[in-house]
Amino acid sequence: MKPSRTRQYAIFSLVILLSLLSAAWAQPPVITKVEPPNWWVGLPHDPLLLLTGENLGAAQIATHYPGMTVQRVQASADGHYLFARVHIDKTAAAGRAQFNVRSAKGAIKVDWPLEKRVKVAETGNGLHTDDILYLIMPDRFANGDPTNDDPPQATVKHDRTAPKGYHGGDLKGIEQHLDYLQELGVTAVWLTPWWKNSSNASDYHGYHVTDFYAVDEHLGTLGELQRFVTAAHARGIKVVSDYVANHIGPDHRWADDPPTPTWLHGTRANHLEPKYDFWPLVDVHSTPRERRPVIEGWFAGKLPDLNPDDPLLEEYLADNAIWWMESAHFDAYRLDTFPYSSREFWGRWHRTLRQVYPRATSVGECFDLSPVVTSYFEGGRKVRGVDSGTNTVFDFPLYGGLRAVLAHNEPVGKLVNIFQHDYLYLHPEGLYTFFGNHDQPRLMSEKGATVARLKAAFSLLLTLRGIPGIYYGDEIAMTGGDDPENRHDFPGGWPQDARSAFTQGGRTATEQEVFAHVQQLNRLHRQHRALQDGRMTTLAYSDTSFAYLRSHGSDRLLVVLNAAEKAQTIDVSKVDTPLADIASAAPMLDAGPVTVTPDKLTVQAAPMSVAIYSLK
Repeated sequence: MKPSRTRQYAIFSLVILLSLLSAAWAQPPVITKVEPPNWWVGLPHDPLLLLTGENLGAAQIATHYPGMTVQRVQASADGHYLFARVHIDKTAAAGRAQFNVRSAKGAIKVDWPLEKRVKVAETGNGLHTDDILYLIMPDRFANGDPTNDDPPQATVKHDRTAPKGYHGGDLKGIEQHLDYLQELGVTAVWLTPWWKNSSNASDYHGYHVTDFYAVDEHLGTLGELQRFVTAAHARGIKVVSDYVANHIGPDHRWADDPPTPTWLHGTRANHLEPKYDFWPLVDVHSTPRERRPVIEGWFAGKLPDLNPDDPLLEEYLADNAIWWMESAHFDAYRLDTFPYSSREFWGRWHRTLRQVYPRATSVGECFDLSPVVTSYFEGGRKVRGVDSGTNTVFDFPLYGGLRAVLAHNEPVGKLVNIFQHDYLYLHPEGLYTFFGNHDQPRLMSEKGATVARLKAAFSLLLTLRGIPGIYYGDEIAMTGGDDPENRHDFPGGWPQDARSAFTQGGRTATEQEVFAHVQQLNRLHRQHRALQDGRMTTLAYSDTSFAYLRSHGSDRLLVVLNAAEKAQTIDVSKVDTPLADIASAAPMLDAGPVTVTPDKLTVQAAPMSVAIYSLK
């Protein structure tokens, strides 16, 4: 029977496709990128190489470097990618290794440095309850090197008047202002991503990665990143790196040419819309239909969603995290959009990371105001048989409580209720606490905000349980509404600025008032174990007041919030509380008169204030 016209066309198309593939396989291999670009001898983990190029479909890879072998090779169907698992024996020495990539039509040699490990003791030391974290968006903090403002790769010029454009801040600018951070009293710095983006008009924030192994040219070089971390460590300041495993930028090569068929969730033309609701992940009764858009949806509807449960991508991302930790000597990772990737992936990612850096910690971003949801993602225990591995998560419920009480005049009980749910966490004392970040309007731009309320927010933040985090500029009462208005340049970070808030002489009276207040609180936090890892006890609360104790042995501090706009007398009972043996209370910060009797402490609280007392 004569084949139909449709079948004839299909057969013809298949023949043409096979001919094209055969032609491609018949060409010598071309390598344009090797990831990771190097490795280290003595590192207790073998990396997976990803070679990008052309004509790799039938290629093989081998090495004759002493102590190093290639154990597994896998090519993509289109010949654009070649994976190779490399084993590095303990006998291998540092040097310039070389791979021979060969096909039937030719071969190419690829150099791959094997380096000696350095600064091992400075790497992966983790965040702890005695730390105070300071969040910086590098492009908006300080311009230390104007020569990188407009790199050749950029599609547009930097423009400080463009709310969503590059402004010129960089890594060198942050390094030049470490004196300021040390003076403020923070102990760690978290940088939003400095990975290479496509350098278009809206990539200044760094979350549209196009190269997992490169520093964005606007922000500096790998060498400058390393020098910044070294300088920070020399001052006792840790560095936390942002890590984005959920998505890539729309201009990443993988968006249209992924290395494996399951590298991405969907395609640019056919993908799920995102669902920004974590309850389907928490709810044991939910269906895959409800859960899939959370895990597989393309963020913002346009960012290609990575599928880190793909075994090869999972290895790629774990190796990448190790490479950056070893290259730049970070202390911890902040995990962007943490719940949008599976708990199973994160568990495996953490296990691999800690085989090399057992002290390294991570903080998972989980944007939900319910402690039921946020506690679900905390690591250290198995939930539904899976441990996510993260040390802690963002305390968005506390963020919501602080905003509700101090910016919207809601009853203080809404804040206290957050702590009543601490039983849901394995380690509530290690939660990352904050009241501002780069995704939310600044507190000073909320409808009911005042300087007094901002200072009260800081007083609570630095005395409540958790690892406190400060968003750059909040310590000088910067304003700003929704993104990008909440990401203004720090005053004085650019040579042409009229004044510099990095110095006391350049700050306004209000800026200095808030700065000095935060500085004092940071000093108290560093001096008192009670504020670092001490027990927190709720002593009394009403619609407008909250009294709690932080205690560690004999170090005991009483903290009293008056959320009313008028002075009030607040009684704190000693009966059947840890205050039973208290004989005196010494005023410390913003503290008014206090009377101690056998049954209670009576505090004369100023309007909208937080008073701190040392108890004996």
